[in-house]
Formats: sequence, C-alpha cells, structure tokens
Amino acid sequence: MSSNPVAETVASLMPRAKAELTELVAFKSVADFDQYPRSESEGAANWIADALRSEGFEDVALLDTPDGTQSVYGYLPGPEGAKTVLLYAHYDVQPPLDEAAWATPPFDLVERDGRWYGRGSADCKGGVIMHLLALRALKANGGVPVHVKVIVEGSEEQGTGGLERYAEEHPELLTADTVVIGDAGNFRAGLPTVTATLRGMTLVRVQVDTLEGNLHSGQFGGAAPDALAALIRLLDSLRDQDGSTTVDGLDGDSVWDGLQYEDQAFREDAKVLDGVELIGSGTVADRVWARPAVTVLGIDCPPVVGATPSVQAGARALVSLRVPPGVDAGEATKLLQAHIETHTPWGARVSTEQIGQGQAFRADTSSPAYASMAEAMAVAYPGQQMQASGMGGSIPLCNTLASLYPETEILLIGLSEPEAQIHAVNESVSPDELERLSVSEALFLQNYAAS
Repeated sequence: MSSNPVAETVASLMPRAKAELTELVAFKSVADFDQYPRSESEGAANWIADALRSEGFEDVALLDTPDGTQSVYGYLPGPEGAKTVLLYAHYDVQPPLDEAAWATPPFDLVERDGRWYGRGSADCKGGVIMHLLALRALKANGGVPVHVKVIVEGSEEQGTGGLERYAEEHPELLTADTVVIGDAGNFRAGLPTVTATLRGMTLVRVQVDTLEGNLHSGQFGGAAPDALAALIRLLDSLRDQDGSTTVDGLDGDSVWDGLQYEDQAFREDAKVLDGVELIGSGTVADRVWARPAVTVLGIDCPPVVGATPSVQAGARALVSLRVPPGVDAGEATKLLQAHIETHTPWGARVSTEQIGQGQAFRADTSSPAYASMAEAMAVAYPGQQMQASGMGGSIPLCNTLASLYPETEILLIGLSEPEAQIHAVNESVSPDELERLSVSEALFLQNYAAS
C-alpha cells in the first residue's frame, strides 16, 4: 500500500484489531435461541456498545427489535454542517454446522496460512472491526469529518426482519446522506469491489401428508402413497434437466452484462469436485447474480441409521428461493407456493408456510458517493480500479433503507471475498483485506466530506 498517514495508522492498529476480533468471535451469537443461549448474543451486543462508547459515541443503545433480538446503535457527532454517514454491520452469525469438520474450534480466532479463521470473522464481525479501524484512523489524522451513525444488527442471518421493522417504526433513527453496508465482499481478494446488486430471498416450509401413520413397506409399499417420495418429486420439479431453477411464472432468463465470473474461477471458489458439472444455463454471472435460484435447505425424514422398513406418512422440507433484482419477493413467494401446490403428486395434502423474506436491491453506482469510494479504493489498492459486481446473497435491510430514504446513497463493501468461505466450515478473513478496506472506508469518509 502506498505511503499515506491513514494507511500507516491502520497498519499500526492491526494487532489491536486481531485481539478485538478474537474477543468478538468468541461470542456464539447465533440468533436462534433454540440452538444457542440468548446470553451469547447479548454478550456480543454489549461488547459492541462498549466499543462505541470508548470511541466517543453518544446515544449508544441496545435496541429491542420486534423479532426478539437486539441491534446496537450509536451516534458520533462531526463538524457542524457536515454530512451524515450510516455504517452498518451485523454481529449475529450462522451456526458453525459440523464443528468436527473445522480445522480449529469455530469460535476461536486462529491464524493459519496468513488468514484468521473463525465463525463470523468475515461475515460480519470483521465488518464491525473494519468500521472501528476506519474511525480510529481518522481520529488520529485530523478527526472524523462527518457525522457518523453506526447500526449493528443482531439477526441478519435469520432473515426475521427485526431491524427492518424497527427502522420502519422509528424512521428518523437511521436517516443519513449515505449508508455504507459492511456486509459484502470483493469479487476476488485484492480486487476492490462494490456490490451493485443483491438478490432477494424467501424461505418457505413445505409439509406433505399422505397417511394417518407410517405403514410396513412390505405389506403396503407399492400402493400406499409415500409422503417422502411425494416430497422428493415435487422438489425435483423446481429444477430443469440442466439444473436451472423452474418456478412456474417466474422469469429465469435474465442476463448480467457487467463484470463476468469465469467458469473455472467459480469451480475453484465453490470447490466443485472433479467431473461434477455446474448447473444451469447462461454465464455464471447470469446464474448467481441475475436469475432466481432455489435451494432445498433441509428435509425432515428418518435418518439412515435406525431407519425402519416403513412407508412415510408425512415429510417436511425448508426451501429457499433467491430472487433477482426487478422481481418482488412477495410475488415470487406466491409463485413458489402455487408451483408447489400444482406439482405435488398423487393428490397428497400439501401446505406451505413462509418464514422469511427480503427484497432484492440495486444501487446507483453513478452517484457521488461511489466516485468518492472509487478514489479511496485506488489509494488503498494501488494499481487497481474499483469494480462493480453482483452478489447472490441477500441483505434485507438494504431495501428497507432505500424505501425509507429514497435520496440516500447506499454502498456495499466488505470482507466476504470467495476465500472467506462464509456460512461454510472454516470461515476466515484475510487480514490484508481487513486492513485495505478499513483504509478505503476512512479515505472514503474524507473524500465524501469534501465532495
């Protein structure tokens, strides 16, 4: 990185950043209190609130949101007449999945091969540290030139909408000239990237019932309708022969005309096994940024170990549908539910329940804030120019903010580049990315204040 006072300050703060991220990762802050104690999430929220107070933030508060979780808010006043920037991250994390599959314990931050491993290190506790680093670097180099609001969500990964509902009920709280969402990631480590689009999502629970109770498969199998087989058949109807998502009435042919994602690079990033084909049609960018994608997240059925020779009377699945920009998530949900009902075989009884939803998002990358970020990233990543990509994931708050504050500019950056393996085992963050993106954010705030 070229010599720059802000960059030098951030570099000097990296040991502190690692120590703080170690403390924050240690909280098992999964916002599913059937799996993990509420006290773990509360501990993370209080850690962040204390960190904001120590940096001089005012009005620091733990906001009790309608879904039963807490978001952390703070306000740092800047010079009179300055612009206001809202910095966002979330402290809740995905469950670690199979803890035995992790090379090191998931809630211990461990350095290995130049990366820091731990659940939430990139998504998105690292984003909290990124914001703190940027503000500390500015305070050490002339001060923070804008008013800063920080909001750190406690249930983003659950998609239960607590912060969205709270923001709608308190619309004055998060007003800002620009929002920096620290929950995205560079297209590739070392390539500075803003995320221009996000897919929305819907989660639907499907229940299929065919019998009053399980039956002996020898005595009744072959004529008795098997609920698990019916569920498998209807789920299979959600994909075409090549694996493309097919929901009746939902457009699946949109194209992405920006930065492209080469097939081989995607195979390597996704760690696709040799000889296994990618699914779908069109370019990879079309498939992951511009088109719907259905995923069966789980099926309730007897495990192989201990299974009995029975025809199943009932079966259940959780289905996720990622929704591209330009498609209303509510309408997509209705189409998905109608498709499931239409394609359930043998007259089986089927019911669907929507349990989560978030709208897609598209940013205006021609805005002044993006120009300020491009200048900042060119300094933090010498020899590289800022790129704009899509992201297949969802950040439901983005559309809520865009709806509440239509004049506000929204930028998405973050630490979730492909090597980070977010949501998977052995999630990690690149300390080099953390350092450079913290510099980018600090320089952006300086540029934006002067624009």
